[in-house]
This record gives sequence, C-alpha cells and structure tokens, in this order.
Amino acid sequence: MMLALACGTIAARADEATIWPPKLVRIVVPFGPGSTPDLVGRVLADSLQARHPGSSFVVENKPGASGNIGTDTVAKAKPDGATLGISLGGPLAINTLLFAKLPYDPSRDIAPITLLTTMPSVLAVPSSLGVSNVAEFIAKVKATTDGLAYASIGAGSLSQLCMEAIAQKAGARMVHIPYAGSPNAVTALIRGDVQAACLPAISVEPQRTTGKVKVLAVSTQQRSPFLPDIPTLKESGIDVQSDAWNALIAPGGLPPGLIDKINAEVRASLADPNVVARLNAQMISPAPSSPEELRRKIADEKQLWADVIRAAGVRIE
Repeated sequence: MMLALACGTIAARADEATIWPPKLVRIVVPFGPGSTPDLVGRVLADSLQARHPGSSFVVENKPGASGNIGTDTVAKAKPDGATLGISLGGPLAINTLLFAKLPYDPSRDIAPITLLTTMPSVLAVPSSLGVSNVAEFIAKVKATTDGLAYASIGAGSLSQLCMEAIAQKAGARMVHIPYAGSPNAVTALIRGDVQAACLPAISVEPQRTTGKVKVLAVSTQQRSPFLPDIPTLKESGIDVQSDAWNALIAPGGLPPGLIDKINAEVRASLADPNVVARLNAQMISPAPSSPEELRRKIADEKQLWADVIRAAGVRIE
C-alpha cells in the first residue's frame, strides 16, 4: 500500500513537471517597446495565446543596463514555467565580457529553452560617401588621417562590436559614436554625421530603397534570403560574422520536463505560417533549436567577441 502511494506521488510530481502553460505566463523582454526582442516576444505571445486560450500570455518590458535588468528578472523568478524571457547575445554572453559584475550568472541562473530567430545586420554607408563596395570603403577609411566615424546603437552593442571587428580585420582606425537606438543611428547616417554603421537590415531598408543609404555587405555567414544580391563581409574580403539572434530563456532550475514541453510548444509556434509571415515582414527568420544548441550558441558568442572587445578596450562600468 505504501509503495503504491509513493509511486502515485512520484507520478503526480512527474506530471506537474510537464504541465504547461499555467493560467498566466509572463514573457519578460529586457528592451523597450518597438525593439526587435519586443516584436519577437509579442509575435510568440500571440501565437501561444491563440493555441492556449485558457491561459494568458503577457509581455513585460523591463529595459535597462544593456538588457541586464530584464534578464535578471527572469533569473530570479520562480522556476515553474510561469516566467519566461526573450534574450540575445548581449545579456547572455557579451555582457559577461563588458561588465565587471552582473547581477546574475548566465551559466547558472538561466535555463536555455530555444533559439527563436535570426536576422541579418548590414554594413551601411551614406550614398554620398561615394563607395560601392567594402574594398572601396576600407580604402577610404585608410586614406582618412583621423579615421571615419561610425554609428552604433550603444557602447558594447553588437553594432559597435561588428564595426570594431571590421576595423581590426582591415587594419584601419575608426571613431565610435554611440546613439540611442537604430532610428537615431540611421538619421545620423543619412545626414552624414557618421560615415558607416552596422545595423539590423530592416532599420535601413527604407533608406536603401530610396537610395539615401548604400548597403555594402551583410554580416551573416551566408547571404540573406531577404537581400540575396548583397555579398557577405567574408565574400568582400573581411572575415567578420555578426549574427543577430533572439532566444527564449527561463529561470535556472526549471525541471527538464518543463523545458522540453515549452521547447515543443515554441517550435510549433515558429512553424506556424502566420508567425513566419509576421517575422519575415521584418526580415526576421525563425530558427528553433534544442536547449543544448542554444547553450552552445551562447558559449560560441562569448568566444567570438572576446578578442574584439579586448583589442578595442570596450568596457562598461
């Protein structure tokens, strides 16, 4: 009798560890409304809501400290599947190299669920700069005594690291000017306040189509399906890869059964044609993965940028 009760208790606990979603699921986005992680989080929340009408999926924006505040919110939440987070390479990998101390340990306090999306970044210049490819751009940079200025969306951002990597590979000097987000950086590019930027392709697409901005290369490993005629940086002679991605995370300690269940639910959402269409409209591609593949992605991202950050002397206090 006692053995039967014990077995029943174990079975019940096993069932509880795989029941998802609960009545309320909050999806924490560590950046503000309108950002790419916010867009991805809301598309995912809408899809999960449609498939699970008995639950509520609420997106909470908690921006600040280069994504650390929102990520810490997830790290310190109860590991029961009721709190998830949208994250990316910054809070999960790059920030460990930029900040003297983080309020969370990504390897211990965060449970990777799945990679969600990838999107191309591009090397863009003002059309008035008069260059048509990466080689001509690098030649102009080297011919400028004080170095051309480039824009980024903030100190330590992927847009800064991409440009620093390009400069280092080319043996050229460039001057960094940070801006508060892609719209401000694009405006500076159009006005000629800066001469280059590595930004999400979608942020410069309107200016590319009107001819105000020239896109020289994509920073992805392979050509983007959204810009098939634009060569990669590597094709252009600069071996730099800057992969912008978003992922789904949860508090560390989430039971393996719940991790697998949430992963399967999110994969189903990312395969939904409506979700694919909404993401593709923003030049974003679904890219689901296993939890372990995401864990390796985080480790690879840290290794990818460590030397660039050290050589550029990038640091955030």
